[in-house]
Amino acid sequence: MADLSLTDRRGALAQQAAEALRAHDAVLIAHYYVDGELQDLAQATGGCVADSLEMARFGRDHEARTLVVAGVRFMGETAKILSPEKRVLMPELEATCSLDLGCPADEFGQWCDAHPDRVAVVYANTSAAVKARADWVVTSACALPIVRHLHAQGKKLLWAPDKHLGGYIQEQTGADMLMWSGACIVHEEFKAVELELLRKEHPQALVLVHPESPAAVVAQADVVGSTSALLKAVADKRAKSYIVATDNGMMHRLRQVDPEAILIEAPTAGRSATCKSCAHCPWMAMNSLEAVIHCLHSGAGEIHIDPPVRDAARACIERMLAFTAASAIAPPAGGFVQHIGAV
Repeated sequence: MADLSLTDRRGALAQQAAEALRAHDAVLIAHYYVDGELQDLAQATGGCVADSLEMARFGRDHEARTLVVAGVRFMGETAKILSPEKRVLMPELEATCSLDLGCPADEFGQWCDAHPDRVAVVYANTSAAVKARADWVVTSACALPIVRHLHAQGKKLLWAPDKHLGGYIQEQTGADMLMWSGACIVHEEFKAVELELLRKEHPQALVLVHPESPAAVVAQADVVGSTSALLKAVADKRAKSYIVATDNGMMHRLRQVDPEAILIEAPTAGRSATCKSCAHCPWMAMNSLEAVIHCLHSGAGEIHIDPPVRDAARACIERMLAFTAASAIAPPAGGFVQHIGAV
């Protein structure tokens, strides 16, 4: 490909990846935060571009014998848990998540043992071993209704690992929740003071915030919700311009659903910084077309989970999926949306 332009080289790689998917009876499941060319490949080959809740559903229901999960490791584990008979590959097996890393299974288990009277609810951004120890798994698209349901039953909760999402849900529901002190390294960096200044520069812009962000950022949002909920706000053409506080990998899909929208990345640093808005997960960025091709041809990056852990985690995940199905939390409108207005 030495004589080809960069665009032509990337196009040729995308074609190779598409051919490899067909040859291996594989489907590509990509998260909104991975590179745009992977999202385009998934859409062009009958795969899925989604948040983690719909990724879980899609992988479980698709007929392909091999699932290629472009995201981070917990997403690949979830696919394997729900489809143990399928081969699940990750373009980069080392792609992980700060929330997962910050919640080791042994420490989480000890915490649960210390509070046997509480229901353990864990965010999807955790290992299979943590899910196996929990009572409920939630994503940002279904966390609020599930916690509201448990609170209505009089349950006291353990929540892990994202303290910002947990704090938002506790505020909305009034649930009795003990919090693990974890955070997403991307969303935690959004700056409330800088966001306030940016809002003054763009007073007509709708502020879209993922609830993994700090409370002072969430408090300035017009729409708070999962990636699917934020996507729906733009797809519905709620405004002409948006300030977006989530991973900037999301911008690719947002531009597709409304090409005319003005999208402004929320600030992660102050005015003197060299990078004003740097919200991109370094592990999501490890996924690439080259890695998709390599994992398919070599079998590298295969997910393996011990059956006892897999079975216990599956029961927990299936409980979430059954709840969302019964509650009609369906793609692509899944998520919780709250209109807070300007603050």
